[in-house]
Amino acid sequence: MEPDRVLVVDDEPRQLEILRTILSREGYDVDTAATTEGAAASLRDAPAAVILTDLKLPGRDGIDLLEEASRVVPQSCVIIMTAHGTIDTAVEAMKKGAFDYLTKPLVRDTVVLAVRRAIEKTRLLRENLALQMQLVDRFSLANVIGDHGKMQEVSRMVMKVAPSASTVVIYGESGTGKELIARAIHYNSPRASRPFHAINCAAIPEPLLESELFGHEKGSFTGAVARKIGLFEQASGSTLLLDEVGDLGLALQAKLLRALQEKEIRRVGGNAPVPIDVRILAATNKNLTRLMQEGRFREDLYYRLNVLTISLPPLRERTTDIPRLVDHFIARHATASGKPVHGIDRQALSALLRYPWPGNVRQLESAIERAVLLAEGPSIAVEDLPQEVHEGSDDGVLAVELPDTGISFEVLERSLLQQALRKSGNVSRAARLLGMTRRTFQYRLEKFGLSRPAQGEAAAPAEWGEGEPDDPLEVAPDGAPTAPNRARPKV
Repeated sequence: MEPDRVLVVDDEPRQLEILRTILSREGYDVDTAATTEGAAASLRDAPAAVILTDLKLPGRDGIDLLEEASRVVPQSCVIIMTAHGTIDTAVEAMKKGAFDYLTKPLVRDTVVLAVRRAIEKTRLLRENLALQMQLVDRFSLANVIGDHGKMQEVSRMVMKVAPSASTVVIYGESGTGKELIARAIHYNSPRASRPFHAINCAAIPEPLLESELFGHEKGSFTGAVARKIGLFEQASGSTLLLDEVGDLGLALQAKLLRALQEKEIRRVGGNAPVPIDVRILAATNKNLTRLMQEGRFREDLYYRLNVLTISLPPLRERTTDIPRLVDHFIARHATASGKPVHGIDRQALSALLRYPWPGNVRQLESAIERAVLLAEGPSIAVEDLPQEVHEGSDDGVLAVELPDTGISFEVLERSLLQQALRKSGNVSRAARLLGMTRRTFQYRLEKFGLSRPAQGEAAAPAEWGEGEPDDPLEVAPDGAPTAPNRARPKV
């Protein structure tokens, strides 16, 4: 690892040489400058982690350099050196963002300690920035896997609602990825630089949940030995996800409504209002409209939350996304476990396509993680899957006949496109058959160099239906279509 770079700025040559010697012996890469202009030029050439500058410099002073450094290298730390008579000015520099100040004459150990602390802070800043970029990348829409039309609609909605500060309710069965979508909204919003916060409202007893959300004052109840800052305050300027919001009790619903309306909260046991700036996202697997009609969810809170809505489809309604999800989860868990697993054999993939997935994407990932750990070769075999997966089936789930030589996602996708076209005889109906928009289906055709049905080509027989999405599809090994088996999908 390269040594951390320190820039020392002073108009006294002897002072520069002493500081260069001291810091170089500590293992730092030290550069020097005698003026603010020289220091600024040095920073533009090679950013420094720490800038140790005299306050009094010819021309522009150390305060000007502090402001210049904040623009050029915002992750750097500036330490001001000053004489006793200008300490007030050094304190003012601290208010403007300086990390620390040292008084002259300098003491070697004090200088070394101050620079060491500043280096530690810059390292933390760089690590935090790197982690933040990883989070933004991980929860970007590129990682929301789904070519199915319903998932594409979800992606479009995320991009539309992310820039705003409005509340969003995310509906979906357990395991469909509601928190993933909430994080995608946050990390594509102007609040992305702040940490994302989430709480499961069904997992915490209501008396404790109130304290978790709004905080409490010291002595407000037995065990409250100190003030606690709640999630609404912690998430101020950021985003807070209320997962399973349908499980909130009516008393807490009233407090949540007030927080949303007034943009302020009161801690438990406190009287002073605390202003907040929080974007609320809510997620639920329950029907809030029905709960409202039954008197179990406040009508005013329902309309306050339900400004924008996103509905996630269950996995059984987008089985065409399963191969891509499988590839993604294999890569993730093979890397995490260090196992040389790179694919899945035809029988295992067919079993995954047949299974109805009551636990949705979360259950699929769990099954793939297990299979990766149990796999004895480079590919997942059907025996590596949970018993209920490779023995279960569902007549309404897509099934395909796969070749004995194995299959890639691209081959499967091409075969499905060909099958849908031949079966429907029409691009629009073929797109509906695969749960895609017509535009997406046309893009996929162009991607594989496929053409739409020729004029006059016979459409599918009437007894095959009009391309209902629930029809099981089968693709023969050579890619030619076969009539579906209404009794049970074959593999």
